[in-house]
Amino acid sequence: MFDSLGTRLQDVFKSLRGEARLTPENIEQALKAIKLALLEADVNFKVVKAFIDRVRDRAMDGEVLRSLSPSQQVVRIVRDEMLALFGSAAGGLQPASARPRVILLLGLQGAGKTTTAGKLSKWLAKQGRHPLLVSTDVKRPAAIEQLNVVGRKAGARVHDPPGQMDPVARATGAVAEAGTLGFDVVIVDTAGRLHIDDELMAELVAIKGATSPSDLLFVADAMTGQDAIKSAGEFNARVGVTGVVLTKLDGDARGGAALSVVSVVGVPIAFAGSGETLDDLEAFHPDRVVSRVLGMGDVLSLIEKAEAAITQDDAERLEQKLRSNEFTLDDFRDQLRTIRKMGPLDSLMGMLPGMGSLKALAEHKPDEKQLSRVEAIIGSMTPEERRRQHIVNGSRRKRIAKGSGTSVEDVNRLLKQFVQMQKMLKSLGGLAGRGGGGRKEARRRAMQMLRSRR
Repeated sequence: MFDSLGTRLQDVFKSLRGEARLTPENIEQALKAIKLALLEADVNFKVVKAFIDRVRDRAMDGEVLRSLSPSQQVVRIVRDEMLALFGSAAGGLQPASARPRVILLLGLQGAGKTTTAGKLSKWLAKQGRHPLLVSTDVKRPAAIEQLNVVGRKAGARVHDPPGQMDPVARATGAVAEAGTLGFDVVIVDTAGRLHIDDELMAELVAIKGATSPSDLLFVADAMTGQDAIKSAGEFNARVGVTGVVLTKLDGDARGGAALSVVSVVGVPIAFAGSGETLDDLEAFHPDRVVSRVLGMGDVLSLIEKAEAAITQDDAERLEQKLRSNEFTLDDFRDQLRTIRKMGPLDSLMGMLPGMGSLKALAEHKPDEKQLSRVEAIIGSMTPEERRRQHIVNGSRRKRIAKGSGTSVEDVNRLLKQFVQMQKMLKSLGGLAGRGGGGRKEARRRAMQMLRSRR
């Protein structure tokens, strides 16, 4: 969602790097371009004005103008001020001692509360928690059944007493069941409306009073931009909100809601949803988002995605194969599938430093269809051919190409690239994989990289 804004800002910094020295004039020109980029990204105009004023005050400082690397100083100032927009609160859930911990999901109809309930339950389960779901939306047709379906997909228990249609009773019943059965979190999927009304607010206040929630998370559709921020402000004023969950961050939203919500509403962004599967929910990390917007990549998120997609046993088996030079086309196909589990290739490349802008991706954009063709080619080989690719002669290549719907040239290209990869992996030897120690080292280097850019 920040692609356009990131490209615009990176162009501004590039123009500053072309200047022999910074002057108040070219700083002012850069600030105008930054202001326009933020406004076009649908950032609240009051937030933009305050942001530009703070950057101007710091950029016009004599030490910055006299610095040997003034453009880098400006990038650092913009980065610091963008981080300030998100506040100091860490993403995810704040520490709480209540057991069971009650989480109310608030928001208008269609924002994605029910799906977020399922995503949040999976996120909590990964943290070693045991969530219980309950819907208090008794008016919208099939709303309760929808949560039951989502709960089954997420592998979470849903509290749904037959015939009980009182919202407050359903919520308090879920809290009581959680205490009895040992669930340590209750996620309450509350009702929504197409617009805010007094009846909805009274119902939410009653549920809040009866359950004493630790968290009141407003679920906002990032695609609605400043309308989502306005609604979050009203919910906060009338019910109270402790954090915001931004959904559909993988869509065409311009990013203004994310950059405005903390300043306008006064509550932090707790989670970000960026996909349709129940695993597509992450604790919001402002430093990582800002690094991506400014073209610095997001190495830590990339490492976390890799760790989630690759088990320790798989990593050790792969390491052993690499050490003994037994890496086959079967292993190569498994690695391609693992990469695809981590998410769209465009998104993964955007996490690499220097590859975040649309221009960079346009030049190096990976072809998802090519990966499918490679898998089809390998799938058309016999087990023996996948283990010993050198036996694939001319007639076998024709058969494989026909079976995979590709050409002999495609098969030749894959085999040539695979042989080159084998040679490279053999030269790497034991450096190719290091299990858990390698992961710790990768995280350590990523943190060093982030600190060096501050």
